[in-house]
Amino acid sequence: MRATVQEALAALPLVDHHCHGVVTADLGRADFESLLTEGAAWPGISPFDTPVGVSVRRHCAPLLDLPRHAPADDYLARRTELGPREVNRRFLTAAGTDVFCVDTGYTPHPLTSPQELAEAAGGAAYEVVRLENVAEAVAAGGVEPDEYGAACRAAAEEAVRRPGVVAVKSVAAYRTGFDLDPARPAGEEVVEAARHWLPQGGRLTDPALVRHLLWTAVDLGLPLQLHTGFGDNDIRLHRVDPTHLTDWLHLTSGTIPVLLLHCWPYQRQAAYLAAVFEQVYLDVGLTLHHVGPARARAVLEEALEITPFRKLLYSSDAYGMAEFHLLGALAFRQGLGALLQARVAADELSRPDALRIAAWAGGDNARRLYGLPAPGPGPDPVPRQHRD
Repeated sequence: MRATVQEALAALPLVDHHCHGVVTADLGRADFESLLTEGAAWPGISPFDTPVGVSVRRHCAPLLDLPRHAPADDYLARRTELGPREVNRRFLTAAGTDVFCVDTGYTPHPLTSPQELAEAAGGAAYEVVRLENVAEAVAAGGVEPDEYGAACRAAAEEAVRRPGVVAVKSVAAYRTGFDLDPARPAGEEVVEAARHWLPQGGRLTDPALVRHLLWTAVDLGLPLQLHTGFGDNDIRLHRVDPTHLTDWLHLTSGTIPVLLLHCWPYQRQAAYLAAVFEQVYLDVGLTLHHVGPARARAVLEEALEITPFRKLLYSSDAYGMAEFHLLGALAFRQGLGALLQARVAADELSRPDALRIAAWAGGDNARRLYGLPAPGPGPDPVPRQHRD
């Protein structure tokens, strides 16, 4: 009997084109709950009582040898008993992800390096350089305002020459939003903005200098990942609708791939941009493990309403908790598999086309964009047998 699309996706090695490392220390309840949410842990309200908290207890508990829906206390006790190394190994291998593109620019917790993440998962890892970190390091190192622009670009060029770097990322969404002047800032504009920012240093929030970073990314020539939509309460959500980037995308047409990350609740707007701009691609990472497998199909259906099939990528945006690597992969496989299988059943899509689309989104699109090697032959890893 031929495998269903869901079965094919369950066996497909994934390329996670945007994620972070996992915590290497033991996590107490407060620390674990803080990682469960993009918000805050409020008195009397547990992040376990959210869609993602329920998903952890439902889908992750069996990997810890617990029954589905195990109580939070039992879950955390078993996690502590196993220890972080074993917990991370179980979830990372069970995710069935072969390649990780790791954003190394956000480290409020001690995290695995890209290489450590890959070793725990039995895969390969590459680095994504966060441009705001580069700019802030230049400022912290001491530079004159009239030298800042060139120094920032030189530092970015040096950063992307590190072995294994495949892309850059900007968190302009957090710093200014996207309703910026789309034009490349003039040299004197950069100097004047640097004159105001450098004495205080810290987080880069000056609109002219953020624009300078976005145009520096264009000059670097690597794919640019942009956080859009859903994030913590630093975000002003109405300012991170990716359609604010329309004029900038016109100006940068024909230069670099632009990867719109996460997107929710703007997955339809991101789909529009992917449909009308050759250089635009998208994922719905982060969103999928927060809505859980039960709603992943609905989010993916909206993202794929008009998106060309070569424009959708998989990411987990997992940070800190290895559980999110598993949940992101599981939600993506189940959501996309159900969506494609339904279209095959309705004769809106042939089975070969559905399998091709699944392979593209699961890894081939990312391999093409980032210049990653093709997957090697070999048996499916044991972790694909999800203990349920």
